[in-house]
Amino acid sequence: MSLLVIYDEKGYPLLTEKDYKAISQRLDKVGVLFERWRVKPVKGQEDILRAYHDEIQRINETFHFVSVDVASITPDHPKKEELRNMFLKEHTHSDFEVRFFVEGRGTFYLHLQDRVYAVVCEEGDLISVPSGTPHWFDMGKEPHFTAIRFFTIPEGWVANFTGSNISEVIPDHDSIVSSWLRS
Repeated sequence: MSLLVIYDEKGYPLLTEKDYKAISQRLDKVGVLFERWRVKPVKGQEDILRAYHDEIQRINETFHFVSVDVASITPDHPKKEELRNMFLKEHTHSDFEVRFFVEGRGTFYLHLQDRVYAVVCEEGDLISVPSGTPHWFDMGKEPHFTAIRFFTIPEGWVANFTGSNISEVIPDHDSIVSSWLRS
Protein backbone atom coordinates (compact mmCIF):
# COMPACT_ATOMS: atom_id res chain seq x y z
CA MET A 1 0.00 0.00 0.00
CA SER A 2 1.27 3.47 -0.89
CA LEU A 3 1.33 6.28 1.64
CA LEU A 4 1.40 10.09 1.54
CA VAL A 5 2.26 12.15 4.60
CA ILE A 6 2.30 15.94 4.26
CA TYR A 7 4.49 17.76 6.78
CA ASP A 8 5.07 21.39 7.60
CA GLU A 9 8.70 22.55 7.42
CA LYS A 10 9.20 21.79 11.13
CA GLY A 11 8.35 18.11 10.65
CA TYR A 12 4.80 18.24 12.01
CA PRO A 13 2.45 15.90 10.09
CA LEU A 14 -0.52 17.76 8.61
CA LEU A 15 -2.20 14.98 6.63
CA THR A 16 -1.82 11.24 6.13
CA GLU A 17 -3.39 9.52 3.14
CA LYS A 18 -3.38 5.76 2.43
CA ASP A 19 -5.89 5.57 -0.42
CA TYR A 20 -4.15 5.34 -3.82
CA LYS A 21 -6.79 7.37 -5.68
CA ALA A 22 -6.74 10.15 -3.06
CA ILE A 23 -2.90 10.20 -3.11
CA SER A 24 -2.90 10.42 -6.90
CA GLN A 25 -5.44 13.26 -6.92
CA ARG A 26 -3.63 15.24 -4.22
CA LEU A 27 -0.27 14.88 -6.00
CA ASP A 28 -1.83 15.78 -9.36
CA LYS A 29 -2.88 19.13 -7.84
CA VAL A 30 0.82 19.96 -7.26
CA GLY A 31 1.97 18.74 -10.69
CA VAL A 32 3.18 15.28 -9.68
CA LEU A 33 2.18 12.21 -11.68
CA PHE A 34 1.39 9.19 -9.51
CA GLU A 35 0.20 6.00 -11.18
CA ARG A 36 -0.20 2.37 -10.29
CA TRP A 37 0.90 -0.28 -12.79
CA ARG A 38 0.23 -4.00 -12.65
CA VAL A 39 3.24 -5.73 -11.08
CA LYS A 40 4.94 -8.37 -13.21
CA PRO A 41 7.09 -10.98 -11.41
CA VAL A 42 10.37 -10.58 -13.32
CA LYS A 43 14.02 -10.16 -12.31
CA GLY A 44 17.02 -8.78 -14.13
CA GLN A 45 17.29 -5.52 -16.07
CA GLU A 46 16.65 -6.91 -19.56
CA ASP A 47 13.67 -9.04 -18.45
CA ILE A 48 12.16 -6.09 -16.56
CA LEU A 49 12.55 -3.76 -19.55
CA ARG A 50 10.96 -6.41 -21.82
CA ALA A 51 8.09 -7.13 -19.42
CA TYR A 52 7.21 -3.43 -19.05
CA HIS A 53 7.87 -2.54 -22.70
CA ASP A 54 4.37 -1.22 -23.45
CA GLU A 55 4.20 0.91 -20.29
CA ILE A 56 7.72 2.27 -20.92
CA GLN A 57 6.80 3.14 -24.52
CA ARG A 58 3.70 5.04 -23.34
CA ILE A 59 5.71 7.06 -20.81
CA ASN A 60 8.52 7.68 -23.32
CA GLU A 61 6.07 8.90 -25.96
CA THR A 62 4.33 11.17 -23.46
CA PHE A 63 7.45 12.75 -21.94
CA HIS A 64 10.14 12.21 -24.60
CA PHE A 65 12.67 10.39 -22.42
CA VAL A 66 16.02 9.64 -24.04
CA SER A 67 17.10 6.78 -21.79
CA VAL A 68 15.67 4.20 -19.42
CA ASP A 69 17.47 1.87 -17.03
CA VAL A 70 16.83 -0.32 -14.01
CA ALA A 71 18.38 0.36 -10.60
CA SER A 72 18.33 -2.21 -7.83
CA ILE A 73 19.63 -1.97 -4.28
CA THR A 74 19.37 -4.67 -1.63
CA PRO A 75 20.39 -4.83 2.05
CA ASP A 76 23.62 -6.67 1.12
CA HIS A 77 24.76 -4.02 -1.40
CA PRO A 78 28.33 -3.03 -0.44
CA LYS A 79 27.67 0.68 -1.07
CA LYS A 80 24.15 0.90 0.36
CA GLU A 81 25.07 3.51 2.99
CA GLU A 82 27.03 5.63 0.51
CA LEU A 83 24.19 5.50 -2.02
CA ARG A 84 21.56 6.30 0.60
CA ASN A 85 23.52 9.32 1.81
CA MET A 86 23.94 10.61 -1.75
CA PHE A 87 20.16 10.88 -2.21
CA LEU A 88 19.30 12.12 1.33
CA LYS A 89 20.20 15.79 0.85
CA GLU A 90 17.64 18.08 -0.73
CA HIS A 91 18.43 18.70 -4.38
CA THR A 92 16.88 19.62 -7.71
CA HIS A 93 17.38 18.40 -11.27
CA SER A 94 17.07 20.12 -14.60
CA ASP A 95 15.71 16.72 -15.65
CA PHE A 96 12.12 15.59 -15.15
CA GLU A 97 12.54 12.58 -12.84
CA VAL A 98 10.26 9.54 -13.17
CA ARG A 99 10.60 6.26 -11.28
CA PHE A 100 8.56 3.06 -11.38
CA PHE A 101 8.96 0.63 -8.48
CA VAL A 102 9.16 -2.93 -9.78
CA GLU A 103 9.67 -4.26 -6.24
CA GLY A 104 10.41 -3.03 -2.74
CA ARG A 105 9.85 0.51 -1.50
CA GLY A 106 11.39 3.93 -0.99
CA THR A 107 10.22 7.40 -0.01
CA PHE A 108 10.32 10.50 -2.20
CA TYR A 109 10.14 13.81 -0.33
CA LEU A 110 8.90 16.75 -2.40
CA HIS A 111 9.47 20.20 -0.87
CA LEU A 112 6.70 22.32 -2.35
CA GLN A 113 6.34 25.85 -0.98
CA ASP A 114 6.04 25.45 2.81
CA ARG A 115 5.10 21.75 2.78
CA VAL A 116 6.95 18.45 2.39
CA TYR A 117 5.07 15.67 0.63
CA ALA A 118 6.56 12.34 1.77
CA VAL A 119 5.41 9.70 -0.71
CA VAL A 120 6.16 6.10 0.25
CA CYS A 121 6.26 4.25 -3.06
CA GLU A 122 5.94 0.48 -3.25
CA GLU A 123 5.99 -2.03 -6.05
CA GLY A 124 3.58 -0.97 -8.74
CA ASP A 125 3.91 2.77 -8.06
CA LEU A 126 5.14 5.29 -10.61
CA ILE A 127 6.01 8.80 -9.45
CA SER A 128 7.28 11.90 -11.20
CA VAL A 129 9.32 14.75 -9.80
CA PRO A 130 8.98 17.83 -12.02
CA SER A 131 12.25 19.48 -13.01
CA GLY A 132 13.41 22.13 -10.56
CA THR A 133 11.45 20.61 -7.65
CA PRO A 134 13.44 20.50 -4.39
CA HIS A 135 13.32 16.92 -3.18
CA TRP A 136 15.24 13.98 -1.75
CA PHE A 137 14.89 10.20 -1.68
CA ASP A 138 15.31 7.80 1.22
CA MET A 139 15.61 4.07 0.67
CA GLY A 140 16.08 3.28 4.36
CA LYS A 141 18.96 1.73 6.28
CA GLU A 142 18.23 -1.72 4.84
CA PRO A 143 17.21 -0.82 1.29
CA HIS A 144 15.29 -3.16 -0.92
CA PHE A 145 13.95 -1.87 -4.20
CA THR A 146 14.17 -2.24 -7.94
CA ALA A 147 13.05 0.72 -10.03
CA ILE A 148 12.84 1.67 -13.68
CA ARG A 149 14.39 5.11 -14.11
CA PHE A 150 13.50 7.46 -16.97
CA PHE A 151 15.79 10.32 -18.12
CA THR A 152 15.25 13.26 -20.48
CA ILE A 153 18.97 14.12 -20.52
CA PRO A 154 21.72 11.78 -21.68
CA GLU A 155 23.79 12.36 -18.51
CA GLY A 156 21.19 10.63 -16.34
CA TRP A 157 21.04 11.53 -12.64
CA VAL A 158 22.62 14.96 -12.06
CA ALA A 159 21.81 16.70 -8.75
CA ASN A 160 21.99 20.38 -7.84
CA PHE A 161 22.07 20.42 -4.03
CA THR A 162 20.12 23.24 -2.37
CA GLY A 163 22.16 23.39 0.86
CA SER A 164 18.97 23.10 2.93
CA ASN A 165 18.90 20.86 6.00
CA ILE A 166 15.14 20.20 5.67
CA SER A 167 15.80 16.47 5.13
CA GLU A 168 17.17 16.31 8.69
CA VAL A 169 13.94 17.76 10.12
CA ILE A 170 11.38 15.50 8.42
CA PRO A 171 11.04 11.86 9.62
CA ASP A 172 13.13 9.43 7.59
CA HIS A 173 11.85 6.52 5.51
CA ASP A 174 12.32 3.94 8.27
CA SER A 175 10.40 6.05 10.80
CA ILE A 176 7.51 6.70 8.43
CA VAL A 177 7.25 3.04 7.39
CA SER A 178 7.43 1.70 10.94
CA SER A 179 4.68 4.13 12.08
CA TRP A 180 2.58 3.17 9.07
CA LEU A 181 2.95 -0.56 9.71
CA ARG A 182 1.98 -0.11 13.37
CA SER A 183 -1.22 1.78 12.52
